Amino acid sequence: MQTIFCLLLVIGVLNTASVARAQQPKQTFRIGILLSGSPSSYASHIAALREGLLQLGYVEGKNITVDYRFAEGKMDRFPVLAVELVRLKPDVLVTSGSPGTRALMEATNTIPIVMAAIGDAVGSGFVKSLAQPSGNVTGFSFLNTDLSTKRLELLKEALPRVSRVAVLRHPGTGGLSLESTLGVAGLLKVRIQVFEVTGPDDFDRAFLSAKKGGAKAINVLASPILYSHRQVLVDLATKHRLPGMYENKEFVEAGGLLSYGANLDDLFRRAAVYVDKILKGTKPADIPVEQPMKFEFVVNLKTAKQIGVTVPPNVLVRADRVIR
Repeated sequence: MQTIFCLLLVIGVLNTASVARAQQPKQTFRIGILLSGSPSSYASHIAALREGLLQLGYVEGKNITVDYRFAEGKMDRFPVLAVELVRLKPDVLVTSGSPGTRALMEATNTIPIVMAAIGDAVGSGFVKSLAQPSGNVTGFSFLNTDLSTKRLELLKEALPRVSRVAVLRHPGTGGLSLESTLGVAGLLKVRIQVFEVTGPDDFDRAFLSAKKGGAKAINVLASPILYSHRQVLVDLATKHRLPGMYENKEFVEAGGLLSYGANLDDLFRRAAVYVDKILKGTKPADIPVEQPMKFEFVVNLKTAKQIGVTVPPNVLVRADRVIR
């Protein structure tokens, strides 16, 4: 009888321990995300990041908490929003573009930062090298200088008779891109007019000046701030009948004529792998910075027809996607 009692007691203790373990909450990680535009302007990228996290077993509200901050296209908001996120003590931070990366680096040198998409990470001083980032920052970097050269080349191929192009640049980014664009312009026999714009308040002036100066096309250099205002930019380009070259397909989907650049949705999806590695204990310094694997050349024929432009067949055949 005593043996049976002891056996029941042991079973009861084991069951109690099992129940206690089952009732213990799973570890929940906190992720902070800082982006340059509005929630709607980054909707597809956020969805791609969530998809990537879900595939790795991370679900918002269950084992991860995600805090979002959006600069709404205003440079002065980055430092404030970065500090807000850091105060929440996230396990990892995710951002895109130089302003967001720089603001987070100034706010913390200990919390890991994943760059979902950025230009020249080495040249900007965010990492020491692609193979060995060294600090608390890693992620994805693409050489905007090469992409900028390719964009002007494609614009000239699509519009062979264009000899004067207006270049829009945000003064906070795109310095190397501008140098690259100016460097190849002479070879393509294209004269460049440079207009620095900080936001929508400058856009009308820039387009009016471009038309007055004889520009027959517009080239918007890569910038997270200009990206966040892409709808306004492509609408003005249509209004002034200026064929435009842009950094990503989202510009063309919004009504721009041409785009050439990395697939941002793919980069945000792949950023989830970096987040996973960090949450599992890998230091950012030990995760090499990678470069994009997917680049897209997109043409919008609806816009071409609207502004009276004919895109040559030899250019269309090279497009990864044609919007008709």
